[in-house]
Amino acid sequence: MSGALLAAATAFSAPAIASPAPASPPAPAASERAAVAKLTHAQATSRLRAAGISWTSSGGCSDRNNPTCTSFDQVNLATIQGAETLRSAGGCALTITGGTETGHASGTYSHWNGYKLDFSPTSCLSNYITGTFTNIGPRPGDGAAQYQSGSGNIYARESNHWDVLYYNCGGC
Repeated sequence: MSGALLAAATAFSAPAIASPAPASPPAPAASERAAVAKLTHAQATSRLRAAGISWTSSGGCSDRNNPTCTSFDQVNLATIQGAETLRSAGGCALTITGGTETGHASGTYSHWNGYKLDFSPTSCLSNYITGTFTNIGPRPGDGAAQYQSGSGNIYARESNHWDVLYYNCGGC
C-alpha cells in the first residue's frame, strides 16, 4: 500500500478503543412525566362545535366554579378528542351536560381534573355504548352499569346521563 493510501486508510479507520455510547437517560418517574395537555373553555368549545357536538348548561353559563354551569376550562385535550372519536364512531348526535365545573365527585380521574364528560342519554348513544363496549359490571359505590371501550375508557350509566371517563382519546 502506498504511503498516501495508508495514511487515508488510517484516517478513516475506527479508533483502537471505542468510546462508550452515551447512556440513555432513565425513564422519568410518574411525577416527572409531561403534564396532560389542558384546554381553555374557548379551545374546547371550538373543537366540539367543529365536530358537531353540542352542550347545554342548566344555568346557561360556563363558570367553572358554578355547579349549575357547564365548563370545559382545564379539560384534557384527550377528553375532548375522546368525545370527537365517540361522535365519529357512533354516528350519534351528542349533547354534553357536564364538564369540568365544580359539583361532581372528586378524585384523580374526575370532572374537575379534566378526565370526565357527561352526555345526554339518547337512545342512539345508549344503544351504541351498550352494543359496542364490554359490560364490566356495576360501579362500586353507586351501582351504575359500566361499559369499557377497547381503548380502556369507561362509560357509566347514571340516573339521567352517561358519565364518561376518558383515560385517552379513544383511538383518535
